[in-house]
Amino acid sequence: MPYAAVNGIQLHYRLDGEQQHDAPWVILSNGLGSDLSMWAPQIEALAQQFRVLRYDTRGHGHSDVPPGPYTIEQLSGDVLGLMDHLKIERAHFCGLSMGGLTGIALAARHASRFSRVALCNTAARIGTSEVWLPRAAKARSEGLAALVDVLMPRWFSASFIAREPLVLAAMRDVLVHTSGEGYAANCDALNAADLRPEISRITAPTLVLAGMHDRATTPGQGRELADGIAGSRYVELDAAHVSNIEQAQLFTQTVLNFLKER
Repeated sequence: MPYAAVNGIQLHYRLDGEQQHDAPWVILSNGLGSDLSMWAPQIEALAQQFRVLRYDTRGHGHSDVPPGPYTIEQLSGDVLGLMDHLKIERAHFCGLSMGGLTGIALAARHASRFSRVALCNTAARIGTSEVWLPRAAKARSEGLAALVDVLMPRWFSASFIAREPLVLAAMRDVLVHTSGEGYAANCDALNAADLRPEISRITAPTLVLAGMHDRATTPGQGRELADGIAGSRYVELDAAHVSNIEQAQLFTQTVLNFLKER
């Protein structure tokens, strides 16, 4: 498995479509409690036209789990460090939930590195301390098995859960094997991050994608994010929080069409 030494830790990453030496890069950033495998439904289509970099956010998957708390500066800095390691000067970016918040920080603070940005099922301020502090404490003390039955109904709609048991089993497996400390340290980062004052600084063409049944980052928050970014486009899918899996085909086509625009 490929790793990069970035900001004092080892980040696990994966490349697809790299044989297309002149194709633009697109970077995919996972949500809290998942890993780079969450992007499997999008890879085949994206890799036909882009070089695709996906990675496990620190504290997740096969990346290192340094002691927390983490910060949004660390999460965005890890992306820049990974780009530098791979000699990627400029890329498109697509992130979901926590990955989308990372994308907001990158687009607002490092505009020269990013061409187009897809911010999916996210917000400039996600949740509150009333949510994050007890969740982080529970993850640290009991592990993610104690949270999985609470989180799955927030990730997916009831109808999707009923009809896709194998998909749910795979997502549960990733979640319960996520490091409790890694998850909690990222909860700390989300709790501390409020990027609402910064979204007006985003100048890259931006797609804001929301799920109409999303309770974690609501459609209202998605519209608020889009309204704060000049010229952005807002799209709402019939999905809950993890819309790239629940509405995989429509999500993929929506993001692909956006990234292909000139």
